[in-house]
Amino acid sequence: MSRGKAAPKRVTTPDPVHNSELLGRFINFLMERGKKSVAQAIVYDALRIVKAKKKEDPIKIFEQVISTAKPQVEVRSKRVGGANYQVPMPVVGKRQNALAFRWIITAAKARKGPMAKKLAQEFLDILEGIGGTMKKKDDVHRMAEANKAFAHFARRR
Repeated sequence: MSRGKAAPKRVTTPDPVHNSELLGRFINFLMERGKKSVAQAIVYDALRIVKAKKKEDPIKIFEQVISTAKPQVEVRSKRVGGANYQVPMPVVGKRQNALAFRWIITAAKARKGPMAKKLAQEFLDILEGIGGTMKKKDDVHRMAEANKAFAHFARRR
């Protein structure tokens, strides 16, 4: 039950170097206080470091990192008869990307050193299935698995 019209979805401009819309969205997520050029410099430095280590196209690697980090299910609180249940629900497209971006940036910020190096290391760790982002994804999936018994509340009004 919403009031008024839904806000129109904005089109994200692709990043200027690789012309990738996904990378443009990631840069916007990383950006703080409107400083887009700083965010771009950090992301491009990170991609340069990853390219030097992996010897592959950095955009292909970036897309692989994001697809690996995307969650398939998440738990949402649902109040039924005075009790709150953690109900597992599938995650829809854009939210998968948003969660993956958020987890990657949070995990990278938790490391020590310059942001570009931290981000590059997080990308490499995700490809190996380790690191803060993968731990967060595994925790979310484990929570959903543990609360599978409450899945029947997912579509109930």
